[in-house]
Amino acid sequence: MNDLKIPFEELKATLFRVLLKYGFTEERARQCAALFAKTDLDGVRSHGVNRFPLFLEFIKRGHVKPEKTPSIQSKISMFERWDGNYGPGNLNAKFAMERAISLAGEFGIGCVSLAHTNHWMRGGNFGWQAVEAGCIGVCFTNTKANMPAWGGSEPKLGNNPLVIGIPRAEYPVVLDMAMSLFAYGKMALYKNKGQDLPFEGGFDSAGSLTKNPSEIIENELALPMGLWKGAGFSLVLDMLAAILSGGDATHEVDKSGDEFGLSQVFLCFDPSKLELNEWMEAKAEEIINDLKSSSVFEGKEVRYPGEGVLRTRRINTEHGIPVDAEIWDKINKELES
Repeated sequence: MNDLKIPFEELKATLFRVLLKYGFTEERARQCAALFAKTDLDGVRSHGVNRFPLFLEFIKRGHVKPEKTPSIQSKISMFERWDGNYGPGNLNAKFAMERAISLAGEFGIGCVSLAHTNHWMRGGNFGWQAVEAGCIGVCFTNTKANMPAWGGSEPKLGNNPLVIGIPRAEYPVVLDMAMSLFAYGKMALYKNKGQDLPFEGGFDSAGSLTKNPSEIIENELALPMGLWKGAGFSLVLDMLAAILSGGDATHEVDKSGDEFGLSQVFLCFDPSKLELNEWMEAKAEEIINDLKSSSVFEGKEVRYPGEGVLRTRRINTEHGIPVDAEIWDKINKELES
């Protein structure tokens, strides 16, 4: 992979100009471009600019509708149910987390479900959105079928990412993980480099575990993290997302072979409203300090989720964001057409 170093503002401005050509209003193009660019700024290359060409392709196919925004379907106290109307997934998710934060400010806890939306790209963006508002955030999404049930030989489950963000004065804790051992975007990075995965990450067509990302991607047989536990976790997240939103479940998403029309849930807890502030910071600090005091094997270190993000963000701000040259060329050609 041949990388260029692109300044954050240049990356964001280029994506913004492309999105304008695809029917976004200026404000929505600005927000959408910022979410993509921030993903790579934070070092999550599997879900940022590398996915931008596919995002544009989904707009062309009519799966992602740039002009569509969520519409409310139901509101009962701290719970709201919205229809995403197949709008851009990252913008819909940002909106839903904003609503959950607002509800938490009113009730202490807010829950927003979202049907008929699209891939949110980097789910961690919305965990960071919550912690930057001083809130605890939890969100999850279903996906198309890309993982087998434990013991199964075909994709029946989604890898259904889960995000949990916990604010701290120094460094927030932000967990962003799929139910598969490796996210498909991560496997694609290894595939493009011509490299095997560091661990067996899925099954080949004969049902044997493999490190070959091409075989796993082709078969859509990612290995559930925690084996049968990850498969069970995936199933219940799909059920919750579909039931709470009234939207499609994983087995209904994959009707065309493309991934769109997803279901998502966003939860937010306001520590101030819930009277947690007196001891929350001290308790979080105790937990992290205990974790960091762990003995380690030679050459290893113990890190908590999200620990390296702010450091990566600082480095990429100073030196430029690594972007694949081929992807960057493809994006810039969109401005020439």
